[in-house]
Amino acid sequence: MTWYNKLKEYFPKEEMKSKEHFDALLNNKNKNYYIDEGKNHILLYAERDEFIFIDYLYVIGNVRGNGIGKKLLEQLKLKGKPIFLEVEPVNETEQDTERRLRFYKREGFQHASSVYYKKTSPATEEEVELEILYWSPDPALMEHDVLKGMQDVYRELHTYRDEELYGRSFEPTEQALKIHVDKADILEEIKS
Repeated sequence: MTWYNKLKEYFPKEEMKSKEHFDALLNNKNKNYYIDEGKNHILLYAERDEFIFIDYLYVIGNVRGNGIGKKLLEQLKLKGKPIFLEVEPVNETEQDTERRLRFYKREGFQHASSVYYKKTSPATEEEVELEILYWSPDPALMEHDVLKGMQDVYRELHTYRDEELYGRSFEPTEQALKIHVDKADILEEIKS
């Protein structure tokens, strides 16, 4: 099974990019978009001068809990840059949502609770609301910096060649990602 099919099997359809979208990002050297694929994992991420964005991190189910995800994150943390990623909120019908949040909380990630993020799914054209988590070697990192970085990710990666690849343009960056002060911290209720 290809890495793409493994991701499609695991991640919700509304969170997936098309194979053509991945290929376009991986083949465009200016996007600094990478795949780290092993027997038991798939990691797709973008590296910028200022931060790293984890697009997908997947550890095969039967080896979860053996430290593979932790080792992958440690390798990225050694670069000394903030790390951003998107997660879906806890969904009672999908037990992995809470498991993922618990994992990232144990690894020192924080919830950018003031960042509102809602986008149209390329695959289903449904609106999807996601949350942003971040880790930083600099405790002074502000959520405004996380917002700016995620706006760059949205503009440069998520909507990259959207008209060509999906036949339409997606919502403008400032509409998809903005400051929203009334949100609760989703990691507060998660037990490590």
